[in-house]
Amino acid sequence: MSSPIEIVNEINSIISHLTRNNLVDDQNFAYFTSRRGTTQIRFRGSEYLSDALKKRDYFELYRLMTTRRVYNIKMLDGGLIQMNYEFVETSLKRHRLAFYPSPTLDEFSTNPEIYFDDEIDGDIVVTNTNPFFLRFDYDTRSNSSQKFSHPKSHLSLGHYPHCRIPVTAPMTPLWFIDFIMKNFYETPYFSYTDLHPKRKCSFGESIFQEERNMIHIVVPPQ
Repeated sequence: MSSPIEIVNEINSIISHLTRNNLVDDQNFAYFTSRRGTTQIRFRGSEYLSDALKKRDYFELYRLMTTRRVYNIKMLDGGLIQMNYEFVETSLKRHRLAFYPSPTLDEFSTNPEIYFDDEIDGDIVVTNTNPFFLRFDYDTRSNSSQKFSHPKSHLSLGHYPHCRIPVTAPMTPLWFIDFIMKNFYETPYFSYTDLHPKRKCSFGESIFQEERNMIHIVVPPQ
């Protein structure tokens, strides 16, 4: 089981790596606060999360988060990445790992050269897709985790309130970024995931056997 400081270090190592590879437009590094045995891993701007997550359409939600810089990472194509964790003593209790594609810019994987050509203004490129957010959640609170209806670790897609795809374990920052990079930023000409920092963080499995009998997502052994 990884400690809060190890998680903070892994998040900040990821941010530095992506920045060095010219994929980041803006960033907020992670830090942690501790009070009465509870440690929260946050970023500057995460205090606005609860307000941003009130029921809003995607364009308004994205606009609010970019205006208030509610993200760890803003990618070159406008994609927003958020990573929050909560520990009680030394045990992970919750995490929220989210990715919000830009609703107005073309995705990096669709047309990466526009983001490296100084003569092209990427802000005028309009995407032809309908963006939606994805979020990996982990929550051990008894009123939040229930077999089938609310797995402890799960993937949510968009504004579908009952979309909770079981995940075998909590996600470390590096596994989360691997998922985002491979599915949204890899192209035949651009591959950054092989250069990621070495894995240091890990969490144990949390999935119930009944959830294994359903379609689910496997976090590789750590």
